[in-house]
Amino acid sequence: MDAFTEKQEALVTSSWEAFKKDIPHLSIMFYTLILEKVPDAKDMFSFLKNFDGIPHNNSTLEAHAEMIFEMTHDSAVQLRAKGKVDVANDVTLEYLGSVHVQKGVIDLHFMVFKEAMLQTIKKAVEDKWSEEMGCAWGIAYDQLASAIKKAMGW
Repeated sequence: MDAFTEKQEALVTSSWEAFKKDIPHLSIMFYTLILEKVPDAKDMFSFLKNFDGIPHNNSTLEAHAEMIFEMTHDSAVQLRAKGKVDVANDVTLEYLGSVHVQKGVIDLHFMVFKEAMLQTIKKAVEDKWSEEMGCAWGIAYDQLASAIKKAMGW
């Protein structure tokens, strides 16, 4: 992988800021996109299990979406600063790996999450979207996913 550039980091950071301005709406969009592709993924999330469709005004759903996007943003920052992905101090890759194994996550789920993330960011930034922005988010997500998969024993 080529070095993550300052411009790529700036693109991810600016769109992350746009996402944070409308987390309630964008988190619903994110999970809707996921469940359209993989309906069975609903059972992987405690905050979705007992609902028909995606619940609105659900703080747990919103917090989980925010965490996923924030971790991907943080991955972009780390790639620029260190050339590799670490995770926040309050969570370890081993923990993330074990949770993903316990939930039965497969490679398809990582691909669907990435696609949903890119579409959600595109909606968040609207006319500021560019292929370069999508590529930057894609690289950051792929590197984070790779680290989680390694922790899963793949």
